[in-house]
Amino acid sequence: MGEPEPAATGAEHGDADDDALYVLTAALLTPAHFPTVLGDDYPAACAALHLEPYAEGYGLVLGQDGRGARWTVVVDDVSLVAVAIASWDCGMEYDLSPDERSVVAALPGWPLAVATSAPGLPAPHDPEPEEGDPAPLAPPDDERWGPAQRRLGADMVALQWSDWRSRMDEGGDGVAVVAGPAVDGGHDGPEGAGSAAPEGDGAAGNATGHAPHTGVRRALDELSRYLEQAPPVGRVRSSFAGGEARMLRADGPGWSLVARTDDMAFLLLDDEPHEVLPVTRGPRLPALLEALDAMAVRPS
Repeated sequence: MGEPEPAATGAEHGDADDDALYVLTAALLTPAHFPTVLGDDYPAACAALHLEPYAEGYGLVLGQDGRGARWTVVVDDVSLVAVAIASWDCGMEYDLSPDERSVVAALPGWPLAVATSAPGLPAPHDPEPEEGDPAPLAPPDDERWGPAQRRLGADMVALQWSDWRSRMDEGGDGVAVVAGPAVDGGHDGPEGAGSAAPEGDGAAGNATGHAPHTGVRRALDELSRYLEQAPPVGRVRSSFAGGEARMLRADGPGWSLVARTDDMAFLLLDDEPHEVLPVTRGPRLPALLEALDAMAVRPS
């Protein structure tokens, strides 16, 4: 099975080119913005795709060849992919057709769950393997809980911050519950549901209510150590959140944090499946968030 050429954005019955890539979605793979399903930081995300962690980053183009097989084409034309994603997010059409010279690799399968398929092609499936081919990429199983699902859950909280924050203001009981996260393409976020309640002073309680959560304490301690010894690039990321506030996303072994620099934080833990632990602002959190924002990677 030959590698596809990224030259098309759709297919009609009877005119599909077996070697063309019919583009369905795309994602950025840069130090400041990468699919967290792939890893806790940019080098880890690149390693998951057997790529060198170049500072300029990559674009990931997901589509089907003329036989319907799933392919992820890695390109070094990051700007082109960024423009396409921005256009799609605004509801505009954009013909994403990377030049062949920009192709770094063509990998079988998709690392993200994609809900759409190209019209006029067979249902998405993995390509027939040839000798020496890597195993096809596949999204994580949303029926289980692990690091990938934890990071996707944190992404969902960041994307729906106002909803999650309002649950805190409503003052329910216990911690929030994240439904099994899923990704629709490379630039859309997962969806979930739950309820949240304020806990403690700069720390979260456990699911039954009130004792400080040891996993949260450990995560906050590790975040503080990031200020003393810089973690791998992309482990802490900062993005615009409105006004002068920034949205922070940070990850570490077994935990993920989402926070606004002018507000509180939420933590997700490998050891607490599907739960979101609120971390109220308290006396210490503001300084920690400010310091993390100062050293975080930001989109260019």
